Parts: sequence; structure tokens; C-alpha cells
Amino acid sequence: MTASARKATLIVCNVVGAIWLATAQPAAATQQFATQTGETCGQCHVSPKGAGPLTPAGEAFKANGNKVPKDKQAESASPGSSPPK
Repeated sequence: MTASARKATLIVCNVVGAIWLATAQPAAATQQFATQTGETCGQCHVSPKGAGPLTPAGEAFKANGNKVPKDKQAESASPGSSPPK
């Protein structure tokens, strides 16, 4: 490989690396559900330790802007009461 080919390869690699770093997204994981409800991470995630795929409850929480859905707030506001039939 000639010196100019090595230089071109180095430039391309640096540009690709810079683009990759510039477009990197921060982790989207939050502890908001656990903080809001006192529940464990396993309530939203398939894995009891959290992270990874979401359960239906986790999907509902995410779809609601990381807030407990209204029907779940009503259930947690009155512990011991049975859900409406």
C-alpha cells in the first residue's frame, strides 16, 4: 500500500469514526417507573434485573411518555381495592 493510499484510508476511517461518535445516542433506560411506583425493574422488563425487551406494562409506560398510565395510577392510588369489572 502506498503512502497516499494509507493516508486516504486513515482520513476515511477518521471521518467515519467522527460521524459514528457524533450520531451516538445516549442510553434510553430510565428508572422513572421504579421511582414513581416503588416497583422493581422487572415490572417493565422481561429480565428481572431490567434492560432488554419490555413487558406489556413497560410498553404502556414508554408509550405514555414514561409516565404511569392513568388507569394504573388509579389502581395504585387505592391499594387493596379491586379493579372495576
